[in-house]
Amino acid sequence: MRKKKLGLALGAGGSRGIAHIGFLQALEEADILPDFIAGSSMGAIVGGCYSAGLSPERLKEEALGLKLGSIAAPNFSFTEHSGILHLSRARKLLEGLIGDITFDKLKIPFCCVATDLLKGETVVLSKGTVVDAILASGSIPGVFTAAEVGEYDHLSDGGILERVPTKQVKAMGADVVVAVDVLGNLLAKELPNTPLGTVFRYIDIMDGYNTARTRESREYIDLWLEPDLGGMDQYKVKDLDFAYDRGYQLGKDSAKDILALIG
Repeated sequence: MRKKKLGLALGAGGSRGIAHIGFLQALEEADILPDFIAGSSMGAIVGGCYSAGLSPERLKEEALGLKLGSIAAPNFSFTEHSGILHLSRARKLLEGLIGDITFDKLKIPFCCVATDLLKGETVVLSKGTVVDAILASGSIPGVFTAAEVGEYDHLSDGGILERVPTKQVKAMGADVVVAVDVLGNLLAKELPNTPLGTVFRYIDIMDGYNTARTRESREYIDLWLEPDLGGMDQYKVKDLDFAYDRGYQLGKDSAKDILALIG
């Protein structure tokens, strides 16, 4: 019986977040199961589904078949706060996987983070319907319509302020915090050639700077891990098997260190 409780902080990262699935698969093969999971954006989607009981194998099967059209659709009903895409297809997909399960029914304690666009602060979601929460955590502002969850009605992507939710999983009761940042330094292969691409690149640079400060300043982070994903574009639904494989390799390489930390 191990001595310490393990918390995983699964970071934001769009399509690069498929690496989280491979990472979880490798941990399972090493008989390492987390006691707590906190997720941001794609990390919230993977972490929420895994906490609900979906196996890494099932998550991999679903993820590798994804296309942009199976996740989002153009939004033709513009309102004051709407985005250019809506997530009705993603909702249908997730509800098909985990139903309307609530946080208190999860197999592994889980929370996710979103950003309150009105107050400009991080919101921790840990009550109510899991699908509502994880969709809010992954709603890129401007691209997807801001979400309404509980008392909040303008929630967007958790990665805006909390790319890797380490302090949140620590607060859940984790003795050992292992952070998985699938974005790393976000090296660009080339300069963006569209206005939207330029905005995304700006966000990536700012986000990388803030996350570096997080990694270096929080003494309770026991292990900070980054899969080697090169210049993979997080905004394109491609190279998903590559992301899975790199996450799996990261888990294999890190299992011994994690076992040592949790005793």
